Amino acid sequence: MSRLVRRVAAIVLLCLPILPAAASPAGVWELETRDTRFALDLCGDGTRLCGELVWLSDADYNEQYKPYLNRPMAEALAPSGPGRWKGTLHLFGHQLSGTITQRSENHMTLSGCAFLVVCKTYQMYRHAP
Repeated sequence: MSRLVRRVAAIVLLCLPILPAAASPAGVWELETRDTRFALDLCGDGTRLCGELVWLSDADYNEQYKPYLNRPMAEALAPSGPGRWKGTLHLFGHQLSGTITQRSENHMTLSGCAFLVVCKTYQMYRHAP
């Protein structure tokens, strides 16, 4: 019996990373570089994801991105699975086909491609004020 319990426990531990995130995506999320923050929230029928660029650090290279502050970066992304939304992203003047995946309560991945060949993935973490 203990052998069975150990096997079941091992399977559960292996499956944890693919279980859907139960936490709400609503909140402010910061890129791993700690120089950009997005406010995300559920919108539309309550299953779609919307967001906007709300903060940039004082780094010199961010000066060029200031025109995009307080502007939408995700408008009604459609759910494509538990904790996962797909659609068009607007990042710093570029339109991307992208996906936002909530990995845990405090971790998301933003992936986007322009022209289906130039792709980038960002790690985002919930910002605690």
